[in-house]
Amino acid sequence: MEIKVTRAQTDRTRPQDSDLGFGQVFTDHMFVMDYSEDKGWHDPQIVPYADFSVSPAAMVFHYGQAIFEGLKAYKTVDNTIQLFRAGDNFARMNRSAKGMCIPELDINFVMDAMKQLIKIEEKWIPETLGTSLYIRPTIIATDPFIGVRASFTYKFYIILSSVGAYYAEGLNPVKIWVSKDHVRAVKGGVGEFKTAGNYAASLIASEKAKKDGYAQVLWLDAIERKYIEEVGAMNIFFLVDDEILTPNLTGSILPGITRYSVITLAKKWGMKISERKITIDEIFKAHDKGRLKEVFGSGTAAVISPVGEIRYGDKVISIGDGTPGKTAMKFYNKLTDIQYGNTKDSENWIEVIN
Repeated sequence: MEIKVTRAQTDRTRPQDSDLGFGQVFTDHMFVMDYSEDKGWHDPQIVPYADFSVSPAAMVFHYGQAIFEGLKAYKTVDNTIQLFRAGDNFARMNRSAKGMCIPELDINFVMDAMKQLIKIEEKWIPETLGTSLYIRPTIIATDPFIGVRASFTYKFYIILSSVGAYYAEGLNPVKIWVSKDHVRAVKGGVGEFKTAGNYAASLIASEKAKKDGYAQVLWLDAIERKYIEEVGAMNIFFLVDDEILTPNLTGSILPGITRYSVITLAKKWGMKISERKITIDEIFKAHDKGRLKEVFGSGTAAVISPVGEIRYGDKVISIGDGTPGKTAMKFYNKLTDIQYGNTKDSENWIEVIN
């Protein structure tokens, strides 16, 4: 399919890197493409960023058929534009599509479309370390029908956002709050897919956590309420003695791209790392015995996020000395060095946009 390009009439200026927040500044253009049963995916276009006209009866509003991804483009010191594991993001998007009864995408085509869009919007890529161009591919159900079934029509789009660090306070250890009263997802449901409803399910606990001064919620399993699953915006890792622990994927945990990267690097570096069931009590006991050395999260938005405090009911534990741990920083430095082109990409994770 040929991609039609319509240029924006305005020539906006990107804010200074120091003024960028996260997910607030959007670029001049977006990619859009529609789906119908008779045509398949069709009419691909790069158009000026603007609101959609969608029926109030569109099925996405009523039955939640919506999936998305999050990835980034980085500018290196020699002005090369790099993507990090972008193909893996679209492979995961197709996996989410299967789980939500949404037609899959041609990964090669949408990758090429995304690259064209990014090249048009190159001036929106910030250049300071820690900043990037955040990429949000999304599919929504558009059938104007109030009845429970999978939609017959869909819209796929990609929007771009110039972003600073995910946490405004920088790479300081964050505080996380374990939810005892609410759950995010259950095995056999849609927890392993990047779908909008999973995030809606997390909001009530997130608001409670924020009121108590905590940045994120650590979710437990929905059945026994004792096994650790993931944090709201990231997967979670624990360094106990000399072993890195992370919950195994059970069908209710999002398979994070950065999670895969951390596990791959840990194995390559000869670190002991285990994917298995981990109870919250095990972690608190490890802390009490002085065995819990570090806790950190991984995700596209923050890359690596050290954790300095965990609250579980009335129990609160502090991890480390208030600064990022050595293990967390090792992963952060390696991943960001790869992303910004400061070291050799020995894993073939980088794709250059020419």
